[in-house]
Amino acid sequence: MNITVQPTPNPNALKFITDKDVRANGKTSFKNPNQAKSVPMAAALFDLRGVDQIHFFQNVITVSKFSFEPWDSLESSVITTIENMIDDHDPNFKDHNPEVERRKNLPPELLQIETILDHRIRPGLQGDGGDLKVLSFEDNILMVQYQGACGSCPSSTTGTLEAIRAILQEEYDPQIEVYIAPEY
Repeated sequence: MNITVQPTPNPNALKFITDKDVRANGKTSFKNPNQAKSVPMAAALFDLRGVDQIHFFQNVITVSKFSFEPWDSLESSVITTIENMIDDHDPNFKDHNPEVERRKNLPPELLQIETILDHRIRPGLQGDGGDLKVLSFEDNILMVQYQGACGSCPSSTTGTLEAIRAILQEEYDPQIEVYIAPEY
């Protein structure tokens, strides 16, 4: 088993790249241990002191930690956990994805925005261990929520948000505004 560790723009998140898929299709973010209980490897990662969120995408596991926990010991514990669990991990685990149903019922303008985000924004975010969820679009105001490593990344509220806004203003509507919804 070969695991490569790469930093992300978020100092509290690292990408652990394996030579086996951890998610065969799509992506899955776990924001708490309860969400991860049906996926043994994710549950085991949450058992490590300091783990805040976990994001599975293709052969990448992005682990976000609480800022008070140093990477010194956590990084090696994450690697050991992955090594111990990867052979029994099912990358086809069931993940109820309400996004598929949501997209079927979107109005044309929101579907166009989602398509722009899919092609221009999400690949970069996913490459850094995160993603973006559209919550609403009303009166030319798009409300989004970051997922995975993006959720606690310092640049998510500045440079990344400005890039999203600029791309949507260029490709969709010069008057669109983009805001980050607060987490509850």
